[in-house]
Amino acid sequence: MIEIKENISLAPFTSFRIGGDAKFYAEVFSVEELKEALEFAKDKKIDFYILGGGTNLLVSDDGFDGLIIKIKMNEISIDGEMIEVQSGVPLIKIVNTTSGQGLSGLEKLAGIPGTVGGAVRGNAGAFSVEIKSCIKTVTAYDTEKMELVSFENEQCNFAYRTSIFKENKNLIVISTTLALQKGDIAEVQKIVTETIMTRSARGLNGTKSAGSYFMNPVVENEKLCQEFEKEKGVPVRNKTLPAGWVIEQAGLLGKQIGGAQVSEKHANYIINAGEATASDVIMLVSFVKQQVRDQFGIQLTEEVNYLGF
Repeated sequence: MIEIKENISLAPFTSFRIGGDAKFYAEVFSVEELKEALEFAKDKKIDFYILGGGTNLLVSDDGFDGLIIKIKMNEISIDGEMIEVQSGVPLIKIVNTTSGQGLSGLEKLAGIPGTVGGAVRGNAGAFSVEIKSCIKTVTAYDTEKMELVSFENEQCNFAYRTSIFKENKNLIVISTTLALQKGDIAEVQKIVTETIMTRSARGLNGTKSAGSYFMNPVVENEKLCQEFEKEKGVPVRNKTLPAGWVIEQAGLLGKQIGGAQVSEKHANYIINAGEATASDVIMLVSFVKQQVRDQFGIQLTEEVNYLGF
């Protein structure tokens, strides 16, 4: 029997530390408990939202007038180079677990916050590596069919920061099977350490943010692409520029509205610089999008998820 709590503040469950209360809140440790929570929402005729690590999420100041279901399924099973991992496992835990056994494939994802479920849903990636490259199958709970459904990699519709699970709310990621490669333990762990150090060098550890706020845009502006190549000394890939670089070119480093600020260290990070509200963030994000659109003709798209708006 799951415990349903009422009027729970969601701010502590998000890396932004922003947001109002959830009308109802429940933690589930198994598929059966998930079903029980979904039945509760159905009986109450209220909406539900699946919460992972809360690292890529902005919650409204008004909160969420429904049921928050916090996934706490966190089992890991390793069979050779095949790893079965449940959606509630922190991504860094599976990176450390596999690298500790010399299993290669997830190293470049080291340091990305959040859970495996969230990483699969949003096809998490960094340094030109995405989790989809390691996924063999995904097991999800279909809330319409009320049953578990298995997806092969090619059925998951993985694309840049999205998947069939992000596009379909009725599909809740339960677990995934990862296919890794046997490597040298020291070498694999070295890459993990170097990746974490590279991320730490950005100076963003400890900041209250949702990570990269915008997806990297496809840019038709040839002049801007040439400026990027000249400054960075690397070619533009598929006409795609880093969102942070574009925002910086718009002169928005450090721009602040209320308690929300464009980080001075990485322009694609919107940070809670004080007692920021969700409204502060929304106003700042709108301003950033408007400035980038007006100056460069580029329409930025959020990577962060919104709840309660």
